[in-house]
Amino acid sequence: MAMNVDYSPRDALLVVDMQNDFCEGGALAVPGGNALVPGINAEIEAASKAGALVVASRDWHPIDHASFTHRGGPWPEHCVQDTRGAAYHPDLALDDATIRVSKATAFDADAYSAFDGTGLGGYLHEKGIERVIVCGLALDVCVHATVLAAGREGFTTLLLEGLSAAVDPDAIEACHRDFTDAGVEVRT
Repeated sequence: MAMNVDYSPRDALLVVDMQNDFCEGGALAVPGGNALVPGINAEIEAASKAGALVVASRDWHPIDHASFTHRGGPWPEHCVQDTRGAAYHPDLALDDATIRVSKATAFDADAYSAFDGTGLGGYLHEKGIERVIVCGLALDVCVHATVLAAGREGFTTLLLEGLSAAVDPDAIEACHRDFTDAGVEVRT
């Protein structure tokens, strides 16, 4: 079930926003989100066995976040701090060694990339990470932003597209162009 990534201690597997609100039944569900969990768990296991870092990002919005429609933002209320919707998918195999990164925590600003305002880039450089392998939700929103940011941060970047799903499948082609332009390897 794993995607045959040759992980090493210089890698970080970055699991993006595998939260209840982004999976089926959630406030901002991405079709196919639940089905990604077993494959992502296989990657977490493979990365951990090879000594790679495992990082899990999450939206962690305060109540009345600027991105919510009732505040003029583009999204319905989702991933509000300390709610069931903001929790990681219950079957996601995150252990105590998993580094958890919370983004979009300010009332007045949104953040799509796991690198946006979190200090993650500096932390990964400090730990000697050279390559970031990305999967999760949603391919055309937060995964897209995270993949491009990883490249800008100076990391070799691999997207596990087979372990990512898009809000808008029609946006995938444009995402591919962006990934190609950024020199990102995409594995389906």
